[in-house]
Amino acid sequence: MSEFEFTKSTYSSGDAHGECVEVARNIPRTIAVRDSKDLHGPVLRLTPTAWATFTRDL
Repeated sequence: MSEFEFTKSTYSSGDAHGECVEVARNIPRTIAVRDSKDLHGPVLRLTPTAWATFTRDL
């Protein structure tokens, strides 16, 4: 997905098993999340409100 500019989560960057989440916030009103091990796999698209609720409830 070339339109998203993904960055690796700071919480997963030190993971020894390579299990990382990448997040893109460069598209207005959209937060995109993907598995860094599967760059061509599915992308979860969330509203900023849904993302805030998800991260708050973690």
